[in-house]
Amino acid sequence: MRITVIGHLCLDVIHHADGSETQSPGGIFFSVAALANLLPLTDTVQPVFGVGKNEYDSIIEQLQSYKNVDTSGIYRFPGPTNHVELMYRDSKERVECSKHIAEPIHFKKIKPYLETDMVLVNMISGFDITLDTLDHIRMEIRDAHTPIYMDVHSLTLGVNDDFTRFHRPLEAWRRWLFMIHGAQMNEEEAAILTTEKFGEEGLAKQILALNTKVFIITRSERGCTGFADTRKHIQRYEIAGIPAGDHVDPTGCGDVFAAAYCAHYVKTKDIASSLAFANQVAARKAQLVGSTDIDVLSSFRLEEIHQEQQP
Repeated sequence: MRITVIGHLCLDVIHHADGSETQSPGGIFFSVAALANLLPLTDTVQPVFGVGKNEYDSIIEQLQSYKNVDTSGIYRFPGPTNHVELMYRDSKERVECSKHIAEPIHFKKIKPYLETDMVLVNMISGFDITLDTLDHIRMEIRDAHTPIYMDVHSLTLGVNDDFTRFHRPLEAWRRWLFMIHGAQMNEEEAAILTTEKFGEEGLAKQILALNTKVFIITRSERGCTGFADTRKHIQRYEIAGIPAGDHVDPTGCGDVFAAAYCAHYVKTKDIASSLAFANQVAARKAQLVGSTDIDVLSSFRLEEIHQEQQP
């Protein structure tokens, strides 16, 4: 099995509500490292993203430590890597400041990695790929019926002059969410996505009518909700939250959720169990600070879980 992962890398500086600070790779690194820990070593993770010249060698070294990550799609660019400051007021509310956002990833960088079993597009910066590039991806993999999973994430964020981010509706949301397997967003992103105030169920009907199979809303410690089109009927899945304890860092939880869903779905083709698995893995990530200890997610490795389930 192969999963292709597309999105921007960040270098995170996390200012926690208790006054402490953590620096670690972020953005698409969370999704790639999570997949590397969740998938068997016989599977392959194919990341496609750029890294600033000063950080390129260290990022390649980190990812090459995973035997199931193919780093050939990671390229060097002359400018600095996106530097993101995350300032938390509490475990939920934060101010994000993004400097040096990279140029969108060109389709020619992505095309060699589209012979794959699933494509995860994680809109880390909101400028990771253009809509035209997404259309090219859809056309390229259409005949193979390869599923595309998109974490909408920063598509709903604009950039102020001081580099802080702000929520705003996504004008072309129907084109972005057309004919993909899954669209993921958190509650705030779902509320701001459109200028029309559909409500969650109304938004689900609109998205699923675009020939998209599943719409997922993540709810932090309250779990997640999935809406799926099953033979013209909308099936709603409610996945209960998992307590993460007193020390919670939500940074990267959505990125890990997306990775875990894709890892499980590519194996099982089962939406409900993939949602439950993703919720479980993301809750464990919430107990970790930044990406520094992300390899503990290897305890969820699908190879081992499936072996345990066999009689």
